[in-house]
Amino acid sequence: MIGGLFIYNHKGEVLISRVFRDDIGRNAVDAFRVNVIHARHQVKSPVTNIARTSYFHIKRANIWLAAVTRQNVNASMVFQFLHKTVEVMQSYFGKITEDNVKNNFVLVYELLDEILDFGYPQNTDTGILKTYITQQGVKSQSKEEQSQITSQVTGQIGWRREGIKYRRNELFLDVLEYVNLLMSPQGQVLSAHVAGKIMMKSYLSGMPECKFGVNDKITVENVNKGVPIAEPSQTSSKSAIAIDDCQFHQCVKLSKFESEHSISFIPPDGEFELMRYRITKDINFPFRIIPLVHEIGRSRMDVKIVLKSNFKPSLISQKIEIKIPTPLNTSGVNVICMKGKAKYKASENAIVWKIKRMLGMKETQLSAEIALLQTDTKKKWNRPPILMNFEVPFAPSGFKVRYLKVFEPKINYGDHDVVKWVRYIGKSGLYETRC
Repeated sequence: MIGGLFIYNHKGEVLISRVFRDDIGRNAVDAFRVNVIHARHQVKSPVTNIARTSYFHIKRANIWLAAVTRQNVNASMVFQFLHKTVEVMQSYFGKITEDNVKNNFVLVYELLDEILDFGYPQNTDTGILKTYITQQGVKSQSKEEQSQITSQVTGQIGWRREGIKYRRNELFLDVLEYVNLLMSPQGQVLSAHVAGKIMMKSYLSGMPECKFGVNDKITVENVNKGVPIAEPSQTSSKSAIAIDDCQFHQCVKLSKFESEHSISFIPPDGEFELMRYRITKDINFPFRIIPLVHEIGRSRMDVKIVLKSNFKPSLISQKIEIKIPTPLNTSGVNVICMKGKAKYKASENAIVWKIKRMLGMKETQLSAEIALLQTDTKKKWNRPPILMNFEVPFAPSGFKVRYLKVFEPKINYGDHDVVKWVRYIGKSGLYETRC
């Protein structure tokens, strides 16, 4: 018998959650996400046991289907049921994609109620199900299909009007990256990823076609092997990065990206988001926090925080803020810091340390004496992690723009007539260090 069924996207977000039995708690959703989808090492087994709970999962494209149970069930029956569930959904709304599941979530819940009764699989025959559930699924079209329909019907590109003119043709490119990190007190990386996006401002005349290349590992390997790519590069494979997944603006020609791995597009006028991506390997963490906490009896605590910057000395980090948590029974704090300003905030139960600017390959520290009130409870303080915010002028993932070419054959201006600006900005997402 199946206790619950969950459907996740590739980021671990829950799209469908259906619990059939009381022995499956809501924490089961998070347990599968942490231990399987976001696991440090790829989980090869289709069955995972976590805290006496069994998770049977299959994957279709970027969608995870997980059946959860605490009983000793027949594994082959559960997998047969999961494959049948996929077939039923495909018969109603085509491909199993995130957009299709979201657009048909009411229909998916109706189907689950019919094919599962208190965790026991019932009828999974699509022909019989369609006599009960006559609702037709909503099939979402890809962005490229939508743009093709727009151009066929109107003869125009939907995101850009004709006749745009500028005295000076300019192109601004911002590579924004958010670093997410959870680190142990000993400096071991527990989980980490970079969520990045490329923002573009285009002030170009006419209908220009742009070609954009990055140091993606697949592209660099193809160039080194001699496979013709849109633009050759001297980038070495050592500086190449592995992009886990990416999303593009509707202007990008996906067919060229799949065949040549080059990003070709006619940009909208003004500011727009060209691309989103996610990277989990070979991340350069801009800062390292080393916490030292020493409890002196039950009335005092000494805290020492060492902050190290791990980037080039020529670069300057800005807007640095560190929140060091303090116990709930804190009565007073005496803080000394070598750089910046630090202040105890009772409303946040934390010492807030702010530094305006910090050069690369530098080290600074903070010391604090925390006075504690006597309490009757013997419960030990569960130390929350230290939170950090910052901004650095480089891409922590190693993302680099290899080339950016602009062509406009009608107005007759080329790449050399366009002024291009590229900027890299790294920011903190959820940047945590455990005490």
